[in-house]
Amino acid sequence: MNQLQQRQAGFTLVEIAIVLVIIGLLLGGVLKGQELINSAKVKNMIGDFRTVSSLVYGYQDRFKLFPGDQTQAQLDLAFGVGVATACTPVATAGLCVPNNGRVDGAWNAGGAGTGVATEETSVFWQHARLANLATGATLLADVNYRPRNADGGFIGIESGINALGAAAPFIAGMRGSFFICSSGILGRYVRQIDSTMDDGNTAGGSVQAVADGAARGALAVITGNIVDGTQYTVCASY
Repeated sequence: MNQLQQRQAGFTLVEIAIVLVIIGLLLGGVLKGQELINSAKVKNMIGDFRTVSSLVYGYQDRFKLFPGDQTQAQLDLAFGVGVATACTPVATAGLCVPNNGRVDGAWNAGGAGTGVATEETSVFWQHARLANLATGATLLADVNYRPRNADGGFIGIESGINALGAAAPFIAGMRGSFFICSSGILGRYVRQIDSTMDDGNTAGGSVQAVADGAARGALAVITGNIVDGTQYTVCASY
């Protein structure tokens, strides 16, 4: 009887091997699932840049101007009287100059639901949506007015011109007619976005990145200094 109990105590090597194989398969499935989620996020974020650039060109083709860059009279003619909101000039110059072929202001102007209409970058989204080129809220005071990326960061656009008309992009040294920026992007995604859209160098080329909260005119962060768990703002020039 004692011999029988001794033989039944514990697991055999075969049983342990089977358990380890099952655990390995489960871990592999979890890691693969996470990899697929990360890949989907990166594709979604890249899609944001491409979608915004497409709606700019679509709007230009229809109205011969950038969204946000029209007068109230032009907007009334395009969408009906009082439907669209024109950018309203304020004391600060250069943020709201209609018909100049630019999207004046800062890409992150007017937080969600503030109703700000004093920079062309803030009314840009309303005009693009009214033209059925983008989806989303058309009321500037709506808390969901400003678009967000897959990680919840804001997306915006600007021409990178200061009040004096000189080039002043959000990330120092970038060149282009306009810049699309997306914030709150983890470093692990930043490198993938740059490799897919540009040259893999986050401090050069048409796609660059700075740490979230960086001041306008900050230098881009080099690829080797990108930290996986840190959030960045990525800008793409067009």
